[in-house]
Amino acid sequence: MKKILVASTNSTVIDIVRSACEQYATLFSAEFLGDTEQVASFVDYELPDIKVLDYTSKEIDCPKILAALNSDTWLHYGGVIAVCADSASVHALEDRVDGILLAVRFQDFAHSFSRILDIVLQNQQFLFNRVMREVTGRRETGTFVCGNDPLSISVYTNFIISYLFNSNRISADSRFNLHMTLMELLTNALEHGNLAISSEEKSEWLKSGRDMVSLIAERASEPAYASRKIRVSYSITSAESVFTIHDDGEGFDWRHTAVLGEDTLHGRGISISRGLVKRLSYNEKGNEVTVTIENIQNVSNTVPGIIKVFDMLEYKHLQVVCRENEIATDLFYMVSGRFAVYSNKKLVTVLTPNDMFIGEMAFLLNDCRTATVVAIGDCRLIKVPKAAFLTLIRKNPHYGIFLSKMLAHRLLRQTQKTLQLEKSCAEKEGAPCRSTAMN
Repeated sequence: MKKILVASTNSTVIDIVRSACEQYATLFSAEFLGDTEQVASFVDYELPDIKVLDYTSKEIDCPKILAALNSDTWLHYGGVIAVCADSASVHALEDRVDGILLAVRFQDFAHSFSRILDIVLQNQQFLFNRVMREVTGRRETGTFVCGNDPLSISVYTNFIISYLFNSNRISADSRFNLHMTLMELLTNALEHGNLAISSEEKSEWLKSGRDMVSLIAERASEPAYASRKIRVSYSITSAESVFTIHDDGEGFDWRHTAVLGEDTLHGRGISISRGLVKRLSYNEKGNEVTVTIENIQNVSNTVPGIIKVFDMLEYKHLQVVCRENEIATDLFYMVSGRFAVYSNKKLVTVLTPNDMFIGEMAFLLNDCRTATVVAIGDCRLIKVPKAAFLTLIRKNPHYGIFLSKMLAHRLLRQTQKTLQLEKSCAEKEGAPCRSTAMN
């Protein structure tokens, strides 16, 4: 069940969320809090998937809460829905890419919230904690289908960005660049592609003091455009991420626009986008664009706040981090590099920053090392002494809860793998295999 925190004293906002959650009673649960300190405590201990911050509730310090959420992205994940008093406040929050799923005006919240829950349900794989998903070498593929709706474009873009960041595929800088690129290209697909709004028409509309939302809504209601869709396909591996945006419009002469990029708003956007990604290409018609980015590998894009206080250690190729059977209980957080793990002089596995920790068994069980760990190439670790770390957890107990959830998930994942192996064995040999799963 997805957990929703609602930081609001506004009865209308509260009623909207409560009503929407009642429609999905087995899928969403909501907690309503009207005090800043209560909200901060709930966020730390419960780690809600979605946070509704009501900026119209003056009794709550929403900027302070948002700053706390963004101070440690390793711990606080999911998405923030910000309810704002006016369009200016919406635009100010839309420019941020650090955790804002959607910023929406108060008068639009009722219409928007149920639709957001629908999107979340359809794409739950994109709203998760970075340690709650195993990043493998498998290719992940799928497709979003958006109507002629800026809200859907914004939500899907933020879903994608959060997913890549939380799965440790992009850095903070890449996060900003990719967000700018996808929003530019999706906006082009909506305005200039599906709705055939020319740059001149857009400029005249904005000069008259009207906003684009009203022009988009007006054009989208016309029969000629009402049924058009935008399709966003993705293909994600450990090495790169590829996104293809296809609209139902007539296309455009992208070669000519690219040349005249300095003289046209549309062209400048495409030119800027090209400079922010690895590759950007159009189909012949000009109604489909493909964007490719390189993913970061063997490096952590963020360090947990509670671990930043400890010393960074550097290791050279083949340098030993720890030895099997030695008495040591220090924990190591992987910052960069790869690490070979040997047991009984046999290679067992290779760890990367996606595995996060080295030595957690000895750390938790107060026991000797169960394996020898050797650096592959130049590597960096943060060494966390057990006594010092436990002292920090006493001061920040929510980290202890978080780490417990992480280890419980890993155990569950290993049990599921074991059960799947048993099933495969039974299917091949016609008899059940002996279980090695932990009870």
